[in-house]
Amino acid sequence: MTPHSAPQARGVALFDVDGTLVDTTYLHTLTWWMALRQHGHTVPMARIHRAVGMGADRLLDAVLGADRRHDEDGAVADAHGTLYATWFDSLAPLDGAAELLRATAARGWRIVLASSASEDEVAAVRARLGADDVIDTATSSADVTATKPAPDLVRAALDKMGAEPEDAVLVGDTVWDVEAAGRAGVPCIGLLTGGTTRRELEDAGAVVVHDDALSLLRHLDAGPLARPPR
Repeated sequence: MTPHSAPQARGVALFDVDGTLVDTTYLHTLTWWMALRQHGHTVPMARIHRAVGMGADRLLDAVLGADRRHDEDGAVADAHGTLYATWFDSLAPLDGAAELLRATAARGWRIVLASSASEDEVAAVRARLGADDVIDTATSSADVTATKPAPDLVRAALDKMGAEPEDAVLVGDTVWDVEAAGRAGVPCIGLLTGGTTRRELEDAGAVVVHDDALSLLRHLDAGPLARPPR
């Protein structure tokens, strides 16, 4: 029996995917920008980048305003999905991502990819990560109705594992990850690989912030993921 599946371990390590494990934040920024332009909306990429990490509904609220034409939301989101899918074969894991998952599992944590992306996007990312041997399960958009910064995704991930908030730690790269974790009662480790600043992550409530997955891996035994609850 491998360490990550040991029955006496309750601990669940939740990993956001985009910008945390795989270098996709700016691809999402670009493809949302393109999708919005297809529907007549010219939005600065900087504004879109600030909203990446939210679900499509909340992202569109952030970049277009809540009083926008909601009847086109589905078409804009579908356009983004189609444009983003053209990059599936080019997706690149961030340095140390797969090694971080394996090292965390080796310490007794059960591993969950906590994503609200489509099932196709999650499958594409898993294929590029190449770490399915230590991933216990993953969430997708099918598991939630309210997206980050709502806590629903974190709670759905915990429910899949039969875990409580005190059993878990989340690793993410946006303030939306940190806020969602906090609302679910789960501590969050922040990474800078999504383009959010250290101060922003700390102000949102991250318990510790690292430059990237490789840095977290090097300091794994000095932080919240050193040892899972039992």
